[in-house]
Amino acid sequence: MATQFTKGGQVAWFHDEGHSAGFFHTFDRLQVAGPNDAPRKVHVFVPRDYETSAERYPVIYMNDGETAFFPGGPEKQSWHMAGLLSDLYRQQQIRKVIVVAIYPLNREREYTHAPIWQQDCCGVDAYANYVAKFVKPFIDQNYRTLADVTNTMISGSSHGGLAAFYLATHYPNQFRLVAAFSPSFWVGLDSMPLDLPLGRSLSSSKLIDGARPTLRNAAKRLKIYLDWGLIRTGGQHNSFIEERATVRGREMRDLLQSEFGYQLNQSLFVVEDPNGDHREGSWSRRMPNVLKIFFGS
Repeated sequence: MATQFTKGGQVAWFHDEGHSAGFFHTFDRLQVAGPNDAPRKVHVFVPRDYETSAERYPVIYMNDGETAFFPGGPEKQSWHMAGLLSDLYRQQQIRKVIVVAIYPLNREREYTHAPIWQQDCCGVDAYANYVAKFVKPFIDQNYRTLADVTNTMISGSSHGGLAAFYLATHYPNQFRLVAAFSPSFWVGLDSMPLDLPLGRSLSSSKLIDGARPTLRNAAKRLKIYLDWGLIRTGGQHNSFIEERATVRGREMRDLLQSEFGYQLNQSLFVVEDPNGDHREGSWSRRMPNVLKIFFGS
């Protein structure tokens, strides 16, 4: 049964789904960026002992928040984050965390920086500013967080993975940990009818041009996790989108090492999943490894 309450001037609902890892504060109409801010839904999942302890916790911000805990999106699938955390806590493999799952309002627009054929686009800069300058401060002011950059992770998959990378590289003073699952680094390079024959490189792309100041700055070195799946059957999501994620992901892996000095298994972690496809089930299966890398106990 859900109970309404107010936190930081925002109406929320307490609901407990019985997970040993914790319970939910759900803001159905979070509006933290002023009166013209379009309200959006956000789940805040806090550890089971949150109300009885004085502990502060690392925070994971997740794009595509509608799939983080409950079935959603076009495939009606979920990452099942509450179950993953319950298992990891039980095995004492990671520290306890707070998870902030942010629903998109216009996914194609909010998560992209360049045009995609017959889709809305190019609003990631405004979205990144919103998360970094409004959502994160709201969470840090109203929850017991470890607000420093080494305890703050931004994550997402596909376009959400692209947006996570964009957020971390444009706001390294807020986010220093980034996990991009099957990221759409191909957007702006392989996403329009004339793109494919041009063979443009990621190193000269708009994405890297914007990220370069952070990636070059050793004092603001990110920890970056990238992955992709190698299954190519099962429709366009695997035959094109995951194939492009693989090609551009490998290019990003090499670029981060050759131009920016990232080191594998230290500041850069890369996984190729031979059984991975472009769906929440695959990303969820790989998430525990990410949590152990960033928040291992």
